[in-house]
Amino acid sequence: MDSLLSGQLLVATLVVGALYALVALGLNLIYGTMRLLNIAHGDLVMLGAYVSYWGFSLASVSPLVSMFVAMALSALLGMAIYVVLVRRALHSTALVARIEANSLLIFFGVSVILQNTAALLFTANPRAYAYLDQVIRIGDAAISANRLVVLVVALVVCVAAILYLRLSMTGLAIRALIQERDAARLAGIEPERIHLLSFALGFAMAALAGSLISMIQQVSPFMGFPFTIAAFVIIILGGLGNLMGSLIGGFLLAAIETYGVALTSASFRSILIYGVFIAVLVWRPQGLFGGARVAR
Repeated sequence: MDSLLSGQLLVATLVVGALYALVALGLNLIYGTMRLLNIAHGDLVMLGAYVSYWGFSLASVSPLVSMFVAMALSALLGMAIYVVLVRRALHSTALVARIEANSLLIFFGVSVILQNTAALLFTANPRAYAYLDQVIRIGDAAISANRLVVLVVALVVCVAAILYLRLSMTGLAIRALIQERDAARLAGIEPERIHLLSFALGFAMAALAGSLISMIQQVSPFMGFPFTIAAFVIIILGGLGNLMGSLIGGFLLAAIETYGVALTSASFRSILIYGVFIAVLVWRPQGLFGGARVAR
């Protein structure tokens, strides 16, 4: 029991929760505005991780610098996918009626392409680099400097994203589109511009998370799938389209995972995550923090 009250577990929960929230926020932004199930979201995390890995390995570029390159490249990829693959479906009455099923197939194909392209270019071998690996003690907890940086950057970006969505005119337009699409159109909001921006922001957040993750974990072509699953669990917890719920859900899932593993063993991690996923779907399918179409 004393170990459950240790600062070490709390620090681990905060780091994992901040990363989960960052990944889930981008995924929920895309789903909230367009009802698209981007199951390739974790593969964008992988791409961001590789950008920072190769930047550091080949040119000694800090991941705190290369993360901006990763975000820009991923945002451009998101806009290209929107223009080439998604925009037509959103403009077709017949296709938009089954947009969720169509997007599941589209992004499954994107996921397979990204994973296998990365494996072809970089091989499937896990890679890692050492960056800010000195240990800092805070009370009874020890945390490496890179994990502390990951926590601070992820939290700052998540809070900044929420504030942007709540205070800026564009953010208010995004929230209006999430809450009520038809009313947003009547208010003069141009959906296509918001869709393109949501794709760019959602993809950029995933790549940023990947750059941060590369500082503390190994990088491989197939590292993204667990983050995709975690992100979907989080947006189910927080409510589909509920952006503030993604932030809270990220830390909630991290707490369940970290403390659950501490009470059991690492082999129970997937059981805990999928168990929470199924339980919420059965007993509260609208999420713990509101309805599917609400943006807090």
